[in-house]
Amino acid sequence: MKNIAVMFSGNGTDFQALIDGQKNGAFDGRIVVAIASNDRAFGIERARQAGIDCYVCAKYAYRTEEARDTAVREICVRYGVDLIVLAGYLGILTDPLLDWYAGKIINIHPALLPKFGGKGMYGLNVHKAVIEAGEKVSGATVHYSVKEIDAGAIILQRSLEVLPDDTPESLQKRILEQIEHPLLVEAVAMLCAQEDEPVVEEDEE
Repeated sequence: MKNIAVMFSGNGTDFQALIDGQKNGAFDGRIVVAIASNDRAFGIERARQAGIDCYVCAKYAYRTEEARDTAVREICVRYGVDLIVLAGYLGILTDPLLDWYAGKIINIHPALLPKFGGKGMYGLNVHKAVIEAGEKVSGATVHYSVKEIDAGAIILQRSLEVLPDDTPESLQKRILEQIEHPLLVEAVAMLCAQEDEPVVEEDEE
């Protein structure tokens, strides 16, 4: 059974999907710790209700982003974490965490990567860009986290139709409920079942 850390920044609906998945036996893993990027994130309350230890590692509390990620790494090591899940986490990870947990950090992105990824592509920004580009389909992607934003190897991806009358809000809601939550649970289940180290995308020469 793998020990899982979940990191989030806001409401924590992806986190809740994982809490529910664990409760229902959807994956052979245990969420041992949660980490929030700010003390206003409702995911903190979700952790409390689920009896999961939760820490706030806010950017303003550290001299650099590297210092914050070093603190996050120390928490994860202390809890024996095998897999880190970024579930609506808005911070940009840096070397102290990425190098230590290389190939063991995954992220959920609300679009079909490699489209609509990169800096600034989060939340409603993504869905607005999808609609403005006239895309006929969108969806969500679970991928490994690497130094380049949203550039890690894809683990799972699923799509749905963009409706003619979709707004960024309606598209976000449908993707969250129909794709993002179950897809993240499915990806965690798949990784928990793996015996070998996950294969990460190699940098091109």
